[in-house]
Amino acid sequence: MQLLGQLTVAGAVSEEQFGERVKYLQELGDDHYVAVIEDTEKGQIIATGSVLIEHKFLRNCGKVGHIEDVVVDQTVRGQRLGQRIIESLTQFAKDKGCYKVILDCSVENAAFYEKCGYKRKEIQMAAYF
Repeated sequence: MQLLGQLTVAGAVSEEQFGERVKYLQELGDDHYVAVIEDTEKGQIIATGSVLIEHKFLRNCGKVGHIEDVVVDQTVRGQRLGQRIIESLTQFAKDKGCYKVILDCSVENAAFYEKCGYKRKEIQMAAYF
């Protein structure tokens, strides 16, 4: 959770809440994948990201991968860990038969995703509650 806090507001999550969420995500089976890179010397996750598979009616009931929550610890940025996370998530979606993979990012991070083979497309809209 500490690493995700470098991306956005992670909030306080109890061990019980964490366990319940992990169980829920496991029940999604192949429709959700979390990639992590661990610093084994410190026993700490230093990079992570996830991909969710959306089952659509479009494209002959095709599937779309949605990449979310990609973050690399600020102390190890610049070591291509983010690229490794994106490659893993992208390959997972491809292996699951997705016809495309999409993600939202800040303007500041767009160049990074372009280096990973992604292209600017459309406009993101959001409503927060």
